[in-house]
Amino acid sequence: MGGFAHFFRIDMEKHKQKILPDRYQVIPRTLIFIRNKDEILLLKGAKDKKIWSGLYNGIGGHIERGEDVLSAAYRELFEETGLQNIQLNLRAIIFIDVEEYQGISMFVFLGNSKQKVLVSSEEGNSDWIKIDRIQNFPLVEDLNQLIPMVLSTEKKIQFGRYYYNNGKLVMEFNK
Repeated sequence: MGGFAHFFRIDMEKHKQKILPDRYQVIPRTLIFIRNKDEILLLKGAKDKKIWSGLYNGIGGHIERGEDVLSAAYRELFEETGLQNIQLNLRAIIFIDVEEYQGISMFVFLGNSKQKVLVSSEEGNSDWIKIDRIQNFPLVEDLNQLIPMVLSTEKKIQFGRYYYNNGKLVMEFNK
């Protein structure tokens, strides 16, 4: 699914791209939700995962060097579910403050599938869950608010920021 429609070569020297240690830096990640009618595909984290073990999350992961955001989303979708040929639409870009100068940039996508595959991977097991029942499942802490926003019929891209205040997650989105 990846590939570029246009390719431009710019003669900018590498040393002009400054990365200063006291500037905010992010690790780019993708998060993908796949819908089939009134159900959403979520991945239950494997028991041996370092984070979110036993919790349901969307599909996704890190963007690798040399990948663009969309290609990474398609790669993660295929690796974790086997699904291909699904149009993914960008629904949100979220910056997550983790440390003073380090964070995560999360690109959230939504797609629709006519296939209802269930796959197990080293990341966990996938399940199709009725959208109106997701609150009954153990979800990663932001999904109760994020999923309805991503599924909303309003097509604009949401821009948000997560941070922690006294150890509690705070989610902010622009209107």
